[in-house]
Amino acid sequence: MRRLMTVLAAAALSTAATPAIAQDKTPPLTVSAGGRYLEAGGKPFFWLGDTGWLLLAKLDREETERYFAKRAAQGYNVIQVMMLHRPTMANPVAGPALVDGDLTRPRVTPGSDPAKPGEYDYWDHLDWVFDRAAAHGLYIALVPVWGDFADFRLLNADTAPVIGKFVAERYKNKPNLIWVNGGDRYPELSPLAWDTLGKTIRAIDPDHLMTYHPAGRASSSWMFHTAEWLDFNMYQSGHQSYAQDHQLNARGEDNWVYTTDDLSRSPAKPTIDAEPSYENIPHGLDRAPEPRWGPADVRRYAWWSVLAGAFGHTYGENSVMQFFVRGTQANAYWPTLSWQEALDAPGATQMHHLKDLILSRPFLERVPDQSLVPDSGPRYERVAASRGKSYAIAYTYTGRPFHVQMGKISGKRVRAAWFDPRTGRATPIGTFANTGKQLFTPPGTPAPGNDWALLLDDASTTRTNP
Repeated sequence: MRRLMTVLAAAALSTAATPAIAQDKTPPLTVSAGGRYLEAGGKPFFWLGDTGWLLLAKLDREETERYFAKRAAQGYNVIQVMMLHRPTMANPVAGPALVDGDLTRPRVTPGSDPAKPGEYDYWDHLDWVFDRAAAHGLYIALVPVWGDFADFRLLNADTAPVIGKFVAERYKNKPNLIWVNGGDRYPELSPLAWDTLGKTIRAIDPDHLMTYHPAGRASSSWMFHTAEWLDFNMYQSGHQSYAQDHQLNARGEDNWVYTTDDLSRSPAKPTIDAEPSYENIPHGLDRAPEPRWGPADVRRYAWWSVLAGAFGHTYGENSVMQFFVRGTQANAYWPTLSWQEALDAPGATQMHHLKDLILSRPFLERVPDQSLVPDSGPRYERVAASRGKSYAIAYTYTGRPFHVQMGKISGKRVRAAWFDPRTGRATPIGTFANTGKQLFTPPGTPAPGNDWALLLDDASTTRTNP
């Protein structure tokens, strides 16, 4: 059996996705006409991302194939990856990415065989990663240069055009590419470097979408909203709890505030939380004695941001983002599971239920509308609400009873159901007059993590729940 698996893996690894197959599974992404959502080949696209940050530094090809297959099967369609984490960035099989850590000297080996270990270089390997991701229907959200380079001024106005030109020319024809300028840094610390990198890539590759990945508790909109190279906003709501967040304009765990702020800006651009608190990571990251975020927490971040108007969501898990292997030195944050085990963390397997639900209703007409829930409360008592013309969704993290202001969607009567974010199952409640206020009481005892979504549909519509 082991030999059979090895043979099958080798066959898969040697077969790169053809352009036709890649184009079919990962059609071009564009911003929707209303400037709020994304489309793939003209169809609604719900970004369900995973932070596979150190994939290029940690995994060989067989491991990469296993990771892509698992995440695709779990409903993910975007993998966020660092191209250059540090000057010493290297793949365990393909070797270093740069000559002497110099951004202006990518280590390219002409005449290498991209299919043979020991002969293909780092960039050959990244070519292969793009093709295998596309074969699984996955887009690669590529961060060309992580913030470490900017910290030491290795990324600057002189080096940014060189590395930007190299990577843009090499990967502009990959159909499943999304550019993510920045690298977990506040843009105001190196504004010229990041802006130059964005402009360089956009001049060579005008066809792929681009955004900026800021540091925690910040959004790309704060500096680059009007930049011509920025197609959609990205924010990092961060890993701190309410009690830990003492920054200016502290928002604690209220990641939905970033979505609301981004969508209030002009011109209209989509937005997404691309780095909320990771499952199984300590509150505040480097505070070991603190509790760890669990599946209920990562569900809350996803539902709050999406119902506030985000076009999708990115999930993260502590061991997976750094591809931790038991018995080895962790990069950071005290992971306890191997990355293979962590692929099946509860939150990871539950993320697709939100995606499935949102795509089961008219996607592009959906708008946030907190007037649906007149008794929504602060922090964990918030009941996030969103609606289309003939449907509405209200999410409670604690499962407490709440009222809904009826008459916000079409129909004389509405059909109601409880949707379980843990299982994706919908349980019918009944039909109600579409007037006045109606009290809804979720199943179970109110408590943090007893989260439910109320589904309301115009009773005259025929609609199947996921």
